[in-house]
Amino acid sequence: MRRHRLLAPIAGAAVLLAGQLAFAGSATAVPGPAADRPSAGPAYPADSLRALGARTGLRIGTAINADELGANEEYTRIAAEQFSSVTAENVMKWAEVEAVRGVYTWEKADQLVAFAKKNRQLVRGHTLLWHNQLPAWLSSDGYTTTLSDDEVKAALKKHIFAQMRHFKGQIWQWDVVNEAFDDNGEPRQTIWYKAWGGTGYIADAFRWAHQADPKALLFYNDYNLEFTGPKSNAVYELVRSLKAQRVPIHGVGFQGHLSTQYGYPDLQNNLERFAALGQKVALTEVDVRTATKPEAVNEPVNPLASYAQESYWSRTLKACLAVRACISFTPWGFGDAYSWVPGWFDDPQEGAALIYDEQLNPKGQYHVLQQDLALAAGAPRR
Repeated sequence: MRRHRLLAPIAGAAVLLAGQLAFAGSATAVPGPAADRPSAGPAYPADSLRALGARTGLRIGTAINADELGANEEYTRIAAEQFSSVTAENVMKWAEVEAVRGVYTWEKADQLVAFAKKNRQLVRGHTLLWHNQLPAWLSSDGYTTTLSDDEVKAALKKHIFAQMRHFKGQIWQWDVVNEAFDDNGEPRQTIWYKAWGGTGYIADAFRWAHQADPKALLFYNDYNLEFTGPKSNAVYELVRSLKAQRVPIHGVGFQGHLSTQYGYPDLQNNLERFAALGQKVALTEVDVRTATKPEAVNEPVNPLASYAQESYWSRTLKACLAVRACISFTPWGFGDAYSWVPGWFDDPQEGAALIYDEQLNPKGQYHVLQQDLALAAGAPRR
């Protein structure tokens, strides 16, 4: 689960609400080519997000809840039909794959990869190095450990090689390093930072990842990069430094956890400046939360909030479409019933952050994405 909040509020929500009224309602399904249909197996609707995204070469993805995949028929159908890439929400994180030191459990992650292969989807691996969701034998909080510095270094190297070699040739993009900086743009004082005596662990992680699977695209992934400020500037300098050292970093992931209570970020400018460093960019964990009722955590307090949410979803997708280096757009899940948002943002309560409601019916947020993709014929092809 993400454990963070976004930047301070900025004025301007009223403008967003008014500007989005024209986008209310469902988009018309536009017939399209069978570019995203496999030669064998199920056919995907021509007006699905994946088929419409294929027109510009943009992969439309989603994070997958492994417990629902296969067990929930409607969830599984939507995951297959609507998305051309999938991200492991939890089942590739270190705590999941090596809860007991030296004992690997790949079954759920393998099932996700098999599902993607069956449905001709690409896979985003998430994540190799993070300070959260670590196994207890390594660290309970990401900042303290009973292991020596040398043991921490050896454990990280072993983990990266074990994980990447297990999935070698099956993962399109890996989030190699996740959230290495705090909101002020300072390096987090994690067990990795302490073991290396600085941020040198980031370069080593990328080098090891490239050695383990030379064909995988390797990403740095973080939140609040959408806004120009201390964090995005720090990550920009990090990427520039890594490139100067010839470290094999290929992309930067903008998580895109947005909220209607904050002003919309200067996303396209930030995508463009990272792309100018020779990086691929991607929207990796998009959701747009709003204030909701404590007794109904996915029901907005303000009935007009959905228009602001639709605006944010539309603008985020359009920013990606406008930048040729933006190769994938991934909501962090698709059904409100499975969102991490209400469980974390509960003071005050926020939710209703995804493009399908709790019953897996498409919301206006889904339809604006569908409409924007249908009208994106002039966007640069990825």
